[in-house]
Amino acid sequence: MKVGILLSRVRVEEKWLLASLEQKGVPYERIDDSSAHFDLNDPQPWCGLDVVLERSLSFSRGLYACQMLNAWGIPTVNMAQVAMTCGDKLATSAALTRAGIPQPRIKVAFTAEAALEAIEELGYPVVLKPVVGSWGRLLAKINDRDAAEAILEHKETLGSYQHSIFYIQEFIQKPGRDIRAMVVGDQTVCAIYRNASHWITNTARGGQGEVCAVSAELNDLCVAAAQAVGGGVLAVDVLEDPQRGYLVNEINHTMEFHTLAPVTGVDIAGVIVEYALAVAEGRTRVNLPGAGRVRAAAITPCGGQMWKPGVLAGAL
Repeated sequence: MKVGILLSRVRVEEKWLLASLEQKGVPYERIDDSSAHFDLNDPQPWCGLDVVLERSLSFSRGLYACQMLNAWGIPTVNMAQVAMTCGDKLATSAALTRAGIPQPRIKVAFTAEAALEAIEELGYPVVLKPVVGSWGRLLAKINDRDAAEAILEHKETLGSYQHSIFYIQEFIQKPGRDIRAMVVGDQTVCAIYRNASHWITNTARGGQGEVCAVSAELNDLCVAAAQAVGGGVLAVDVLEDPQRGYLVNEINHTMEFHTLAPVTGVDIAGVIVEYALAVAEGRTRVNLPGAGRVRAAAITPCGGQMWKPGVLAGAL
């Protein structure tokens, strides 16, 4: 068994993953995505790898590397199709819609004029997001028409092509926090609240982590959402709406876990490595170390109604 780990630089998460591989005595190869190259007619240099952990900072590098590896029959965590879906917010929303997973209302437009009309139909405030992006960057909460007109013009004039795909999301009055849950295979192994006084609660933007109990309802929703995009090792971001309960906001396929692991006490690097080994061996069930430590009785968020498995069309 030999594991490849494709990375851009060794952050704390990659240090933990490498340490876990060494602790388990698993041979591995570090692959720098800035120097890696692929010959589509010669997969032989890669055939010694049984599975590759994709940890690139670049969405494009990770996606295309996984596409080539998967085409050669080398499994990756996560698979290319999962990365393609999760790396695009619109593709993620479409997958969630097909599976009947509750999420905030979304509108999409391709010109500033159409986007303004869509925003006013949805009602202020709204959140404008780039379809590709992470760490809570380039999000805009738009409170009125003046702000909408200015931001839409700036994005259309100064942004890349992707910024002219206007992804418009209703603003959810969350209780000063959201939930980041980690799903591995068919289990939500742990979750945290990300608390912040700002409406953006990402830990990359200063949000503070706190243990969130994984109720049966939260587990079912997060696992269903993860399976809707193809499954694997995924971070599911959940919002708590006062009336509708849990809403899935986004799904991340190359999550950071420098806050999640110490706050929950779960050996997330070990969980990921065990899952990768299971994928390499073709096992369908994984004995996940430390999983379930923070499971607890169901708690209804904000006094609203929880999502119930099987209630929505296509729920898994």
